[in-house]
Amino acid sequence: MNEVRFGVIGAGYWGPHLIRNLSEIPDSRLTAIVDLSRDRLRALQPRYPYARMSEDPRDAFQDDVDAVVIATPVNSHFRLARMALQAGKHVLVEKPLTRSSEDAAELIRLAEENGVRLMVGHTFEYNPAVLALRETVRRGDIGRVLYIDAARLNLGQYRTDVNVLWDLAPHDISIMNFILDSEPTHVSARGNACIQDGTHDVAYVELKYPEGVLGHIHVSWLEPCKVRRLTVVGDEKMVVYNDVAAEEKLRIYDKGVVKTTSSGDFADFQLGYHYGGVTIPAVPSGEPLKLELLHFIECIHSGETPRSDGLSGLRVIKVLESADKSLHNGGMRDRIHNLESFEVLAGSSASGAVGVYEMVMEEA
Repeated sequence: MNEVRFGVIGAGYWGPHLIRNLSEIPDSRLTAIVDLSRDRLRALQPRYPYARMSEDPRDAFQDDVDAVVIATPVNSHFRLARMALQAGKHVLVEKPLTRSSEDAAELIRLAEENGVRLMVGHTFEYNPAVLALRETVRRGDIGRVLYIDAARLNLGQYRTDVNVLWDLAPHDISIMNFILDSEPTHVSARGNACIQDGTHDVAYVELKYPEGVLGHIHVSWLEPCKVRRLTVVGDEKMVVYNDVAAEEKLRIYDKGVVKTTSSGDFADFQLGYHYGGVTIPAVPSGEPLKLELLHFIECIHSGETPRSDGLSGLRVIKVLESADKSLHNGGMRDRIHNLESFEVLAGSSASGAVGVYEMVMEEA
């Protein structure tokens, strides 16, 4: 089978981008589009007349669908993904995978049990600039990584189902894990609910990675300017990834602090500063979302594990859970449990059965 037949659930903010890309990829066929809004479906019908339009998510699990893409509010991710996996469909879920580690582990178990691929929409892991950044770090071009600083800021979009931490931080957590090929051991977070009581719209997250690497993430829905920037500071060079830049998204700065060597007692405490040039690596073109979907299709054909598989999604959710706990606990540092603590991965069942159809539709 060369053509993968897709059903998309959710045609709100992100869904139309997924639908457009799936319709343009030669190896995919858009079979079903599901959304609660009849107006959205009517608007999409003329552009995709060959796709079945429905308000019932079960229409995405029919025999003429091979894979399901879920782009609904996060509270519905687990139930919809579980239904799709039990129907024997390959599943791509937009970030974050679920609202709990236990639910994420259950989806991983179901995917393995049914022999299908489970993938999370960590789109930045398919961004050519992030891939180039990862190779720069892995080659040791900037020396030993000291810390990573990320800022993801904008005015809105306010969410009613999650706070800014769950909305924006998954991107930078997944990027840091991807770049370092590691995951943090501890996390702390502080923030504030400035506009809506109980919903944090600004947060500062500190991640402690092995070997002393520090990660820092600033996310906000209340900034006047859109910022999507990540800086990796090494002991030899520094690199900045600016996703908002139209060109030159990656810049490597040959700058750093150098310890001076001297036999004198006073000089032993002196530091020097190295100022070099700026290198702008050539970054291949390509829409990250399309590259992500192409990778998903390739994994369906080959049976290989997706780059951003269920375990990748689980690792991010573990960080989010601990960060959220810290956010509501005065910023106290929380230890992140390792994957071995999830018995579900060994085959036991997670809590939370699939709700009835009406419950699914209420949350979708």
